[in-house]
Amino acid sequence: MVLVVLLFVGYIRVRLLEMPLERDEGEYAYAGQLILQGIPPYELAYNMKLPGTYFAYALGMKLFGQTTAGIHMTLLAVNSLTIVFVFLLGRKLFGVTTGLVACASYGLMSVSTAVLGMAAHATQFVALFAVPGTLLLWKAVKSRSRWTLFFSGLLFGLAFMMKQPGLCFGLFGLAFLSWEASQRKVIFSRGFAMAIMAFVAGIILPFALFCMACIMAGNFSRFWFWTFNYASSYAAENSFSDGMSSFYGYIHEQSRFFAGFWILTGSGLVVAMVNNRARLEKVFAMGFLFFSFLGTTPGLYFRQHYFVLLLPAFAIATGMAVEALATGLPKKMKMIPFLLFAGVIGWGINVQGFAFFQFPPLDLCRFIYGDIHPFIESMEVGQYIRENSRPDARLAVVGSEPEIYFYANRHSATGYIYTYPLIEQQSYAGRMQREMIGEIEAAKPEFLVLVNYKSSWTMLGISDLSIINWANDYTGKFYDWVGVIGRQADGRMIWVPVAASNGLHIPLQEFMVVYKRKPDAS
Repeated sequence: MVLVVLLFVGYIRVRLLEMPLERDEGEYAYAGQLILQGIPPYELAYNMKLPGTYFAYALGMKLFGQTTAGIHMTLLAVNSLTIVFVFLLGRKLFGVTTGLVACASYGLMSVSTAVLGMAAHATQFVALFAVPGTLLLWKAVKSRSRWTLFFSGLLFGLAFMMKQPGLCFGLFGLAFLSWEASQRKVIFSRGFAMAIMAFVAGIILPFALFCMACIMAGNFSRFWFWTFNYASSYAAENSFSDGMSSFYGYIHEQSRFFAGFWILTGSGLVVAMVNNRARLEKVFAMGFLFFSFLGTTPGLYFRQHYFVLLLPAFAIATGMAVEALATGLPKKMKMIPFLLFAGVIGWGINVQGFAFFQFPPLDLCRFIYGDIHPFIESMEVGQYIRENSRPDARLAVVGSEPEIYFYANRHSATGYIYTYPLIEQQSYAGRMQREMIGEIEAAKPEFLVLVNYKSSWTMLGISDLSIINWANDYTGKFYDWVGVIGRQADGRMIWVPVAASNGLHIPLQEFMVVYKRKPDAS
């Protein structure tokens, strides 16, 4: 049964290997590309995320190639391993039936468009380490092994290194260990203190080692600024009302896919909680679910792929619910919960059938992200620059499209691979604009891409637009435009080299302009 789930998910992912990268994937891919060239994180690419996913991408691209297909093969491997670990965790807690239901639930949900499951987001890598970390945590609780606790903490520490919300799984471990020790009345004992020290040491170790590496590389201050100072400022931008609006909007938008899971799981959990059997296991599973949800809440943005963090625990809860419903029914009716679950799975496959079986990669990209995101256009721009520049040429993208750097396989003239932070309402924005301008002017990149897509900026009426005014002036003085790419009002993409334009007006809704530095520009 696990193999069937793996083959189903594998078929979908292999069919969509060539799906264009979106922004987060572009960031990870470019940072991973730099790592493979010996350039450490935060030197040529600044971002607030911790570097674990960068290294995971680098490893994946080393194994499968520096292509979109190679990146999505990495995702296939990560997702397949996580599916197996979800089965093992469910089986360990409540038996084989729970493990199989959880495995099938997670497999379907993790590949769905409801969580942008076709993209190799950092949350997929967090789950890869968080689930086996949780499995080892449970084994440590039963065996009282400090070494098992240490390795559980180590996996939670790696989950944190993939992305900051992964820390919630380590907090879950601390909370459950403390609660379980209080139930045994040993919370103030030396043995419990030693166990907690082993667990925390495992969590801290990956982060401490990377901090030491940053100090040796000489970029610790930049790493700390982006991943903690700026990240804290970014997380505080959203108001509670805006966050709740985002959350309710997501629930409403994705209810068609998730409603069956919610109803079946909710009703089964009520039955499970009434039953006094396996109390410790239920507390463990519900704690896992609660802290997994906390992982989706930082900043109250509630973006689709954030909910990947919740899926393993929710899948375990679904398995527990189906098992509880079957146990509570007479023998002749025990198949009803499994038939209901099969119906929920069938409905989910039907709802997502267009993505799983029908749309080719480019069409699915346009369907999911629309014409407002230039992910397909970025492939064309990156390929053009790669084919028309030397390998050591520098490139600047004025906009938030880091995937262009990856496609072009050229170093960025600035570490600001996103322009979102530069126009946000945060205290570092003005300084960031000045730094980006200074870095580009100092590097004098051979190519500069100016992105005129609203989604690449998300401007507010009060945003500081100095960087855009500078870019228009700077390109006018030192660059010739060599092409423009964008979409017409009917949605058709058009790429027009300067030689073919003949000065004609091109009616594009949003577009990117590719500039090349003038030979005599000083």
